[in-house]
Amino acid sequence: MNIFIDANVLLDVMLYRDNFYLASRAVFDIVETNNITAFVSAVSMTNIFYILRKFKQNIADVYSLMGDLSSLFTIAPVTENTINDAMALRWKDFEDAVQFASAQGVNAKYIITRNKADFETFEIPCLSPSEYLTQLNYNQNH
Repeated sequence: MNIFIDANVLLDVMLYRDNFYLASRAVFDIVETNNITAFVSAVSMTNIFYILRKFKQNIADVYSLMGDLSSLFTIAPVTENTINDAMALRWKDFEDAVQFASAQGVNAKYIITRNKADFETFEIPCLSPSEYLTQLNYNQNH
């Protein structure tokens, strides 16, 4: 199964965001131990680096964290087609449109995000980390 992880979920873990860390960390754990291919957009990687750099004193720590991300998650390319598909959506937030087009490009079954309202479509179900964990448990029991 392919899933697409939004940057906010990754940052929840990397920055230990109190209210969101546990569920987001559980998604990381599921990806590590199950037959799930989790994608993150190439655009997210640059954004995450920028944000982490603001919070971390040592750039070597940032590169180490980015290496951890790229070893666990598959980076979905952002190509000319991805950008064109995103533009065709005409969403208010272009970055979210690029994320969605990236998820489409890797045939993601779900988009895992804390900001479901950012995705203006039901073509790919958007689930919070907690909802995804619940869905995964349901599917494994049935």
